[in-house]
Amino acid sequence: MLNTYRKFGIVTIVAVYLLILVGGIVRSTGAGMGCPDWPKCFGQWIPPTDISQLPLDYKEKFKVQGKEIADFDTFKTWTEYINRLIGVLIGIFIFITFLLSISFYREDKLVFFLSLFSFLLVGFQGWLGSVVVATNLKPITITLHMILALVIVGLLIYTVTRSYNKVFQIEQITNKVFLNKLFVICMVLMLVQIAMGTQVREAIDHIAASLSYTMRDTWIEKIGLKFYIHRSFSLLILGLHIYLILVLRKNITVNSKLATWGNVLLGLIVAEIGSGIVMAYWGIPAIMQPVHLLLGSLIIGVQLLIMMMINYDKIVASQGISSHPIYTTKEVLN
Repeated sequence: MLNTYRKFGIVTIVAVYLLILVGGIVRSTGAGMGCPDWPKCFGQWIPPTDISQLPLDYKEKFKVQGKEIADFDTFKTWTEYINRLIGVLIGIFIFITFLLSISFYREDKLVFFLSLFSFLLVGFQGWLGSVVVATNLKPITITLHMILALVIVGLLIYTVTRSYNKVFQIEQITNKVFLNKLFVICMVLMLVQIAMGTQVREAIDHIAASLSYTMRDTWIEKIGLKFYIHRSFSLLILGLHIYLILVLRKNITVNSKLATWGNVLLGLIVAEIGSGIVMAYWGIPAIMQPVHLLLGSLIIGVQLLIMMMINYDKIVASQGISSHPIYTTKEVLN
């Protein structure tokens, strides 16, 4: 049962990242109000596929905040509805993860309680989704919705990684204090970058809506200083992470799993900057917006994972497992 929790927990984490990607697609296509009510869509559990299935006064009947909704669009309606269905599926996944965590109650109560907390947060996230719709996609509610998704995935990464207490191979690492400080700085700056990206995204949403999601090649130039600060800050993030990976490699064994994850982290940052360049100079292709969002979310997740790997001996100590072995990479390979 313990191993089942671990494997299913990984599946759940992947599923949450899928939901973040789909949410980005909804936002980039302007489909957020494809369903003007919640939890139903146009008052139906199965959304309409044609305007003929709606009453003549549907714009007035389903108005939001006293304003009539836009013309019915099948693509936007079903894009938003599929997003909701995936959200429900993720909720079920996290509930199953919580049920499986009961097997850890005696072994590590924190795994159980964090799994429970993750499930409760998903319920709150569902309610917040209804607020997003009720406020007609108010930028602050969309941002909070996204931040909470990152909190949930971060909790799951921590909890599932913690559950590997008796099978995780702790690596020999030197200069941990400096590495931890460097990682904290990188994580804080990455969160600042994401916050600035959110501001840029909100500006894009406003510009896009005012132009009826047309003339994409003019959106960037209309954003102004926010975009240029966000773009320049990415170079600082890249440089600092290159330094971080170099320091990490000097303080771990050759062919370490930490080295592999460090390379993954650096690759994600390069890909994130690349996607930003594509959006800036190729008229913000709709497909790149959710990809950019997903890459940023993955960076935070990998940063957290590496931090846990560096400090896994402390996690084991907090679980009271004094006999847990410490391996070097050579010992593992032999």
